[in-house]
Amino acid sequence: MKVYFDTLGCPKNINDSEVAMGNLEGRGFTIVDSPKDADTIVVNTCGFIEDAKKESIDEIFTMASYKAEGKKLIVSGCLVQRYAEELYEEIPEADGFIGVNDYDKLPDLLKGLEDGKERFLANNPCNLTKMEVSIRHLPKNPYTAYLKIAEGCDNICSYCIIPEIRGPYRSRTIADILKEARMLAEAGCRELILIAQDLTYYGMDNYGKPMLSSLLRELCRIEELRWIRLLYCYEERIDDELIRTIASEEKICNYIDIPIQHASDRILNEMNRDTTNESLYNTLSKLHREIPDIHIRTTLIVGFPGETEEDFQVLSDFVSDQKFSRLGVFPYSKEEGTVAATMKNQIPEDIKQQRLDHIMMKQMEISLEGNRSKIGKVFEVMVDSAEDDGSYSGRTRYDAPEIDNSVIFTSDKKYRPGDIVPVEIVEAYDYDLEGREVQK
Repeated sequence: MKVYFDTLGCPKNINDSEVAMGNLEGRGFTIVDSPKDADTIVVNTCGFIEDAKKESIDEIFTMASYKAEGKKLIVSGCLVQRYAEELYEEIPEADGFIGVNDYDKLPDLLKGLEDGKERFLANNPCNLTKMEVSIRHLPKNPYTAYLKIAEGCDNICSYCIIPEIRGPYRSRTIADILKEARMLAEAGCRELILIAQDLTYYGMDNYGKPMLSSLLRELCRIEELRWIRLLYCYEERIDDELIRTIASEEKICNYIDIPIQHASDRILNEMNRDTTNESLYNTLSKLHREIPDIHIRTTLIVGFPGETEEDFQVLSDFVSDQKFSRLGVFPYSKEEGTVAATMKNQIPEDIKQQRLDHIMMKQMEISLEGNRSKIGKVFEVMVDSAEDDGSYSGRTRYDAPEIDNSVIFTSDKKYRPGDIVPVEIVEAYDYDLEGREVQK
């Protein structure tokens, strides 16, 4: 059977799909790159916020058009984990539904469909014990790869449904993570991007103490790896040891993603966040002091229930003061099953959009200023794509794939994705850079 995966949502979903595809290949299935070539299509959905849910539903029905060609359609992922029964009843076009904890059952379920069994629904509660990864389906040139070091979340933020979908926090063992990291490195991975719902909580459940720094030092010993990147670190657990580790290990990019969400103490308290305006200032100041070229990415939520003009001004001033290198903003999404969804004083959509636009206009100026400061400097650029005219698109150590800035440059040489090229920056734009190759 030939299977095509259509993956939506965050890097954790990409990781889940690669593991599921690897498991299928190990059982004799063939993974294909186009739904046209498949016997079965799997849509791995996102169910985090309203826009993501709509996108997932639209994509399911887009893929359902292939049913006329006799193909099977499977819906998987967070949306299924959250709304399994409703989806099973309301989307009869799908031949099966599978949640985030049952991908290991997918080979047998697909064989059952092939043998004429009826459509299925599998969305069991989270598996608290087995998370080892033995095989992944990787791209032909896996120069960059996500590595999930934990599943679930113990942070009960009032706006977030993730703990309900993914379950409590479960750290993988260091030995298991290193085994997968070495496999990725041997396959050609040069950039390893660590992901979890909260990287900084890693180890608290199975080791009894934070173990991210220890894990990072072990990963840095893998010779083939060049860059190691950290996504999703919570401010309250960024300790001195982690900062020293980032500063002292050359392979760890001086880049960190800290989803702060807000800067008003009142809103942070309503969000049930274990951080304050003062602690944010202190931690961010320490990062800049100890790692002068650190590039910090963050995400914010505007329009949280009860957010006043004063609260928003605190956030706006905070963005002006901190000058984040990378920043994204989301309008608050009222998600059923969360505490925030029942709060009074829900903010009108037009006010949310006005506040989002205000922050993003401010960030555009900050980003342009930061980019202009790079003109005349030389950076290592990892190639992401090449055009026939000799132009290339890549990233510096300070940029994660697909979400951050790109560097465009030309060269007479032939490079492939994953090659690292010295580039001098000659022009700066709001979010991207232009450069020229520096001859060695």
